[in-house]
Amino acid sequence: MRADSMSRIIGLIGFAIGGFYLEERAPRLIRELLSAELRLWLFPIAGALLGILLTPYLSTRPARTLRKILGQTSTQVLLAGLIGLVVGLLVAALLAWPLSTLPQPLNQILPSAGAILCGWLSITIFVARRVEILGTLHLRSRGTTEDSSAPAHNGRGVLLDTSVIIDGRVSDISKTGFISGPILVPRFVLNELQHVADSSDSARRSRGRRGLEILNKLQKESNVPVKVTDVDVDGVREVDDKLVILAKQLRCPVVTNDYNLNRVAELQGVTVLNINELALAVKVVCLPGEKMEVRIIQDGKEAGQGVGYLDDGTMIVVDDGRRRMNNMVTVVVTKVLQTSAGRMLFARLEEKHR
Repeated sequence: MRADSMSRIIGLIGFAIGGFYLEERAPRLIRELLSAELRLWLFPIAGALLGILLTPYLSTRPARTLRKILGQTSTQVLLAGLIGLVVGLLVAALLAWPLSTLPQPLNQILPSAGAILCGWLSITIFVARRVEILGTLHLRSRGTTEDSSAPAHNGRGVLLDTSVIIDGRVSDISKTGFISGPILVPRFVLNELQHVADSSDSARRSRGRRGLEILNKLQKESNVPVKVTDVDVDGVREVDDKLVILAKQLRCPVVTNDYNLNRVAELQGVTVLNINELALAVKVVCLPGEKMEVRIIQDGKEAGQGVGYLDDGTMIVVDDGRRRMNNMVTVVVTKVLQTSAGRMLFARLEEKHR
């Protein structure tokens, strides 16, 4: 039986009993208008109806909301908040005696107001500075990821999504030292990767297995710790949505190649490290007049054109390059074109190849 249904039944019985006892204390006007026998039936029935309608809103639904909030809150935030509440109430208790000696009505108002203020202020401070406070108290768990709650540029960690694990370049990047904090892989991302690796489609299965191999390589060769975190986001099904919410909770960036995830995360104030944007930013800058060597491997769109690719994947279109197909040639850059898909170079053959 669902919790809502059970609460309605309990509310029906409880409010009906309350209505029965309330009938004995009914105002005089109601006693004059309604007979005793009618009141004996009317009050319990009205109480039962109120119980059916109101009980879920007074019990299970607030409890469900609270459970959802607690499920989305990390253990260290809860622990820091609890410690802060205890400290705040202790301070309020110390202040209560001198405040109670003040004249009325201050001696009745200020102790309660002080308890509320001290409790709220202590919770706020302890939650905001939880990493330092719990670290000082040696209460940070080695298995938790909350030590990764600060942004990655402070050396606190980054979250990986499925696309960037399958891509594999993050493994090479981590070995260079550009990622300074721990690399966090949520359990739900690992589960999605496992699901892809078990797919009946051979292409998806190959990508999933490659992702698992990259992750294993990352754990063995990375210069920073690679942790699989069991922190989950209750009430959310989509992996991308979970990743964005978790990144907001831990206050750390998401590393991805997914364009849609990139935009959604940025709209919600989450820092995104896009491997494709990084690759574009670190490509060698080529200027008109610069010479380089390239192998012509295919025809261009225009007559006589040949197409080759640099080591970083940049396409270079060579005028009159078709006749040098499958040969390594020296070319002179004539134009650099930046597009949404990347950088494209136009070049001509060096004089000695003409």
